Amino acid sequence: MSTEPEIPKKYKAAVYDEPGKISTKVVELDMPEPGHGQVLINLTASGVCHSDLGVMTNTWAALPAPTQPGQVGGHEGVGKIVKLGPGTESVGVKVGDRVGIKWVSKACLNCGPCLAGRDAQCKGVEISGYYTPGTFQQYALAPANYVTPIPDGVSDIEAAPFLCAGVTVYAALRKSGAQSGDWVVIIGAGGGLGHMAVQLASKAFAMRVIGIDSESKRQLVLDSGAEHFLSFGSRDAPVDTPAEVQKLTGEGAHAVIVVAAVNAAYTSALPMLRFGGRVVAVGIPEGGLVGIASASPQLLIGKELTVVGSSVGTRKDAIETLNFAARGVVKMHVKSDKMENLTQIFQDMNDGKLQGRVVLDLTS
Repeated sequence: MSTEPEIPKKYKAAVYDEPGKISTKVVELDMPEPGHGQVLINLTASGVCHSDLGVMTNTWAALPAPTQPGQVGGHEGVGKIVKLGPGTESVGVKVGDRVGIKWVSKACLNCGPCLAGRDAQCKGVEISGYYTPGTFQQYALAPANYVTPIPDGVSDIEAAPFLCAGVTVYAALRKSGAQSGDWVVIIGAGGGLGHMAVQLASKAFAMRVIGIDSESKRQLVLDSGAEHFLSFGSRDAPVDTPAEVQKLTGEGAHAVIVVAAVNAAYTSALPMLRFGGRVVAVGIPEGGLVGIASASPQLLIGKELTVVGSSVGTRKDAIETLNFAARGVVKMHVKSDKMENLTQIFQDMNDGKLQGRVVLDLTS
């Protein structure tokens, strides 16, 4: 009797049916066949990321081309390998392995960035849910040599957001230059990336964290390990967050991680820093390309400040981040939902109503 899993001829997927709008549609697709070097994965969970919203609505000015109708979105997928394509014998994966698909779905592993251990900046990078069919579907193809092994001790639903949100802020914290005991500000601390950044900074790296977000996310940020919480305030009563950070820290923060995808967050970040501090840019604002308003040469030179960008993380970063989850050091605040509710999930995300991360249960 064969022990290989039964693979259906059709399966469900959520596609962007009207790119430019917040709109998705559940469709039925034909089962693909893994090509050379590929594996077929039966996905059971997929996180929903703010980057998916930008891709779906075509609001990222830096995208090389508009997203096309019928694109399967998503880039935080977890499931089991159900079929191996030719040429995968020496890769070390097998049927039944639990693996994940990340934002970077494929890297060449031979260009300058790849050889420097920076595969997320690969010159031939392919993005899941944009260049290739993503993880808002029950089955997906992926390169056998680039899937991420999922450790025991963390469920599929819990593991999915670590493949983007977790690995992205882990890499950003490492690039911040902050050390144990240093002050780190997280702007956008109550979102999917933000609350994970708070946990990693406070629990994994023993940093002193100030979380900034809307008032409704105060408890989540504090529960995640922030020492202090600051509210953005309201349009009628905005909070001078740089001044408040200076009061709390005495000299200013050692680092500011901006995960909020708004230009105003970047404007406020630089004045929060002390001498030699660093801003790590993570959140990508929608709309046109806008410079950081507060980044005057005088300020940068006078305080010897640094601004660095951080785009997701490497294969190694992903493995290390998932190991923190498996050990129980950090825990993603997740809400499970169905593929059929994806449009409403995106609408709530756009309206700033979500706390933590929503993960699609793809099993039904």
